[in-house]
Amino acid sequence: MFRNEMRIRVLGSAAGGGFPQWNCGCPNCRGLRASTIRAKPRSQECLAVSADGEHWYLLNASPDLRLQIEGFPALHPHAPRHSPIAGIVLTSGDLDHCLGLLLLRESQALTVYATERVWRGFSQRNAFFRTLQRFDGQVTWRRLGCDGAATRLVLDGERPSGLSIAAVAAPGKPPIHLEGIEPKHPEENIGLRIRDDATRRVLAYVSGAGAITDRVYRALEDADCVFFDGTFWSATELVDLGLGSKRAEDMAHLPIGGAGGSLAALRALEARRRVFIHVNNTNPILREDSAEAEAVRAAGWEVAEDGMEIEL
Repeated sequence: MFRNEMRIRVLGSAAGGGFPQWNCGCPNCRGLRASTIRAKPRSQECLAVSADGEHWYLLNASPDLRLQIEGFPALHPHAPRHSPIAGIVLTSGDLDHCLGLLLLRESQALTVYATERVWRGFSQRNAFFRTLQRFDGQVTWRRLGCDGAATRLVLDGERPSGLSIAAVAAPGKPPIHLEGIEPKHPEENIGLRIRDDATRRVLAYVSGAGAITDRVYRALEDADCVFFDGTFWSATELVDLGLGSKRAEDMAHLPIGGAGGSLAALRALEARRRVFIHVNNTNPILREDSAEAEAVRAAGWEVAEDGMEIEL
């Protein structure tokens, strides 16, 4: 049944709003629209992972999900009512990670892996969730703890998929729509380790992190492929551009650059593929000829782009 590698497809690689962002006239967005910079458009962050090339698990469900599915033939239906999507794993309750679920409301059974905190925030405080309750069993929730314990991803409720998943708490914050309503909780934002049970190769996926804790680093250090939070290059990126007053860390994103940034903190990682994802439209690494993009490449990292494929 299983191939001899884990297959990874980047469906979307940008932070919320995509690139260009609909209401943004920053130098990056203006340059992309005018074709005056070397850069590619990007949709909002979402990955697809498979052990056999037939059954796929989505890491998050972006607002751009319908177009992302159409752009990847492996996710097209094989029958009048069918989907190769075997499950969806949510790393947080942000709209950028959950809104795509509501777009999958058409009479299709779904399995969602999420922490109790994320699932409760999405299902109990959301009137739109009723669109996913049109028939018994439309959505099956499988609880993820964030203690690092492995859980098998299954097909049809019981058959092994060839993949196992473990979640770890990553420094984050409540979704904007729950700020002031729900207190902070370690289960509100997680990183993932996805292991191919046959080859034992590991994908580490931490698309949002306000800091690199010991637990987060341990989740990354022996992985074969790492996707990490690439939202901002600098802590004051939005402030410097006159687009906001918050630092990157205030928004629960560790910047890439600087002495305390992720590029320096993760320099000892030995993964053969190291990729920054969830890249904000303001980040200079989106410009392929920028000094920041060159610094990323020189350190052995890549910048995720839509359509990127990796096999482990």
